[in-house]
Amino acid sequence: MTQFAAIILAGGRSSRMGRDKAAITIQGQPFLKKICLLASQCASQVYVITPWIEKYQAIAPGDCQMIREVALPGETEPHGPLIGFAQALTYVKTEWVLLLACDLPNLTESEIQKWSSYLETTPPEAIAALPKSSKGWEPLCGFYRRRCLSVLNEFIDGGGRSFQRWLEQHPVRELPVSDANILFNCNTPADLEQIQKG
Repeated sequence: MTQFAAIILAGGRSSRMGRDKAAITIQGQPFLKKICLLASQCASQVYVITPWIEKYQAIAPGDCQMIREVALPGETEPHGPLIGFAQALTYVKTEWVLLLACDLPNLTESEIQKWSSYLETTPPEAIAALPKSSKGWEPLCGFYRRRCLSVLNEFIDGGGRSFQRWLEQHPVRELPVSDANILFNCNTPADLEQIQKG
């Protein structure tokens, strides 16, 4: 089985939720802790990228490496998941890395392990192996080759901030999804209510 690291993104503003998503407790655990524990069951190393290390250090398991997301030179605000991913990717040593948002309550270890079995046969020109939904690629729930960092930085330096626009410029392998609910993102109070009922 191909060895891989994992990057967890915890830099979102949670504006649609109205409170900090990473700290919301679901099934007795904060979202961030739940996704970190899941990733650590599969990955050789787990990194958490966030502008707020102090806030999340108490939530994330001790074996996760915290990375501070910083604003780009000449700018004051963090710029969303693409920038956070690029900054965290400089720390990764493995050929492949699993990128995850912190709000994926239905993702399972078995699904991640199934996806990882496709990495060895992913064509060398593909920069990523990702699931797809009706909206397009699911960039915050899938695998990337570490060497995509150079083309990612070029895209960012040219003003690019959109995962979808970046991905459409490169070959990507599609990963099969056993159940569309696996990709469910918890973005709003209504989403949270749905999860808590389930």
